[in-house]
Amino acid sequence: MEIATRVWNHKWKIDPIVRSLIDTDFYKLLMCQSVFHNRPDTQVTFSLINRSSQVPLARLIDEGELREQLDHIRSLSLSRGESTWLRGNTFYGKRQMFRPDFMEWFENLQLPPYFLERVGDQYELTFEGSWPEVMLWEIPALAVLMELRGRAVLNDMKRFELQVLYARAATKLWEKVERLRMVPGLRIADFGTRRRHSFLWQDWCVQAMVEGLGSGFTGTSNCLIAKNRDLEAIGTNAHELPMVYAALAGDDAALARAPYDVLADWHQEHEGNLRIILPDTYGTEGFLRHAPDWLAGWTGIRIDSGDPERGAEIAIDWWKQRGEDPKEKLVIFSDGLDVDKILELHEKFHRRVRVSFGWGTLLTNDFRGLTADDRLAPFSLVCKAISANGRPTVKLSDNPNKAMGPASEIERYKRVFQVGEQERHEVLV
Repeated sequence: MEIATRVWNHKWKIDPIVRSLIDTDFYKLLMCQSVFHNRPDTQVTFSLINRSSQVPLARLIDEGELREQLDHIRSLSLSRGESTWLRGNTFYGKRQMFRPDFMEWFENLQLPPYFLERVGDQYELTFEGSWPEVMLWEIPALAVLMELRGRAVLNDMKRFELQVLYARAATKLWEKVERLRMVPGLRIADFGTRRRHSFLWQDWCVQAMVEGLGSGFTGTSNCLIAKNRDLEAIGTNAHELPMVYAALAGDDAALARAPYDVLADWHQEHEGNLRIILPDTYGTEGFLRHAPDWLAGWTGIRIDSGDPERGAEIAIDWWKQRGEDPKEKLVIFSDGLDVDKILELHEKFHRRVRVSFGWGTLLTNDFRGLTADDRLAPFSLVCKAISANGRPTVKLSDNPNKAMGPASEIERYKRVFQVGEQERHEVLV
């Protein structure tokens, strides 16, 4: 069905936003399996954080409707076809990436309860329980809130207004695709699940990328779309792992080792596969300076905060210092990307390293300038682990505007990880 008509028909009591437990990012399932085998009894709390406080979610989104959507997610379980796809498909060249013990657990999973409270114009939404279960709330919770906010705006629009809106959004995306398709050797994937406009729109964007970019489009992070469209599922790991491992550290020495303990467990879990380093949780420079030599042999690095050019240069210098050839290494850029930045970074680095891009919010939710008062513009909403076994988590990032955690712990982490002055960058999405 044509999208504008489908949106117009959002009239029945509950139109599920999240239709499947695999309507999530691939890295979530990969991390979940690692946690299931290595830290299954860790008790973790996740919490919604709206970095864009000017967006009054509690005024825009009806609490009853939000609860209905969250309750629906708790009713979901893996279908037989989804289980078969996870058990039997080949991911990154490996069959049975997901082991039988994990799959048996996942097939019987129901997501744990949530805790929702309105505080002023915002919602406090938290999830508590064992780490493997609670972590799977992050992506669907964000998708629900982002789409309900969009629906609140769309509900005020009439049928032809919606048709024009989606025609303009489609044209905007296709113009981006036309610019990207002119670049030989470009490799780009969809990373846009968590802050998408809607599931239907993400699916449409992925189809546009498939048609427009051909082999230059490497796949999608969304497992359900990857399954339905017979595409590669893309993803490795995220900041969540070092944040929780660090919170569990008993002293400063254990804290300093925590980011490397994560990758040692990851290496063992995936038998040497999926070897992408995400170094910025506690500062990229310090992470690489103290990294064990075995990490230099990994496939590449994902750059997700700070100045992306500087991050790539730091990685290239580090590889050279460790006797590695940067031209054989992969650099994945994934922070707040849009076409201009993608083209600029590709031109600057594609002759020096293997370059790839994870294109997120501004692929799947770029309605900027298409509505009055820009009411559909994307905003920065995250759902993060805030404590583990009762101890607060901390993220420093290469951009202090993305830092999170109690002030005293942030200062401790800066001391332990030897983080100096950092340049602030606007957090767009």
